[in-house]
Amino acid sequence: MINFDEEIRNYRSSLEISAVEDAIVRSDLTDMKDILMELLKRSGETEA
Repeated sequence: MINFDEEIRNYRSSLEISAVEDAIVRSDLTDMKDILMELLKRSGETEA
């Protein structure tokens, strides 16, 4: 059976939309564009 008092004690609110957007924007993730740009840069260096 669910212990509601314990569930309420353990409750963590989710991030608000603006906080989530900020967290996503600030994260330094390598995306496919970054990978392709690096590959193109490297291929240009080897041809020169």
